[in-house]
Amino acid sequence: MEISELQKDLAAAFRWTAKLNMHEGIANHFSVCMPNSKDFYINGSGMHFSTIKASDLILVEQSKIEEIKKKPGLVDPTAINIHGTIHKKVPHAKCILHVHSKYATALSVLKNPTLPPIDQNTMRFYNRIAVYDDFGGLGFEEESNKMAACIGNHSTLLLANHGILTTGQTVAQAFDELYYFEKACETYITALSTNKELKIVTPEVAEKTAQDWENYPTGLGELHLNAIRLILDKEDPSYKQ
Repeated sequence: MEISELQKDLAAAFRWTAKLNMHEGIANHFSVCMPNSKDFYINGSGMHFSTIKASDLILVEQSKIEEIKKKPGLVDPTAINIHGTIHKKVPHAKCILHVHSKYATALSVLKNPTLPPIDQNTMRFYNRIAVYDDFGGLGFEEESNKMAACIGNHSTLLLANHGILTTGQTVAQAFDELYYFEKACETYITALSTNKELKIVTPEVAEKTAQDWENYPTGLGELHLNAIRLILDKEDPSYKQ
């Protein structure tokens, strides 16, 4: 079967996330829907992000999810629950990237997980983050349903006491969201570590900057992923296989 660009894009996202050390062993998962469908590709059980190839991705049909849940050796049970539920219930979540990255997870464990507008990256997410603040254990069915209900029309869902989940219409959009959210969290957590007072901009400036991000004249996410794929093409093109 011919490998699609969609699969290659997702494989590239896995590889680059591993390079950035934003994954956690074999515990995290990415998925993307087939065009005009809620069926989706996802990483199989026990695969390290740094080794995943496009052909390794498992195609999950929504009509067969209950059957796949009985095969934990094929797809991780939390992956099939979280991604299957959100793809089914959240129309804009065509791609879902879920990790327990260092700085986003650090933010998720704060009693007040608000990301204040202190630089351009944090301002990108100003008033644009859904927070799921009712952690109830690993992401099985009940937890997954609550996540899906919480995300609303947002692209970023901060999972309190857990990690981060970003969505997008494309792999490129979801990955760009994930990358910059982690960078924003890194800046904030680093600034907190100085014990100095934060220089927080006004709501007006924060909102304007967030809108500037949204209205940027070029597709930053697509350009970002294209640049990553060009590097991978030179360094290790096996991700496309």
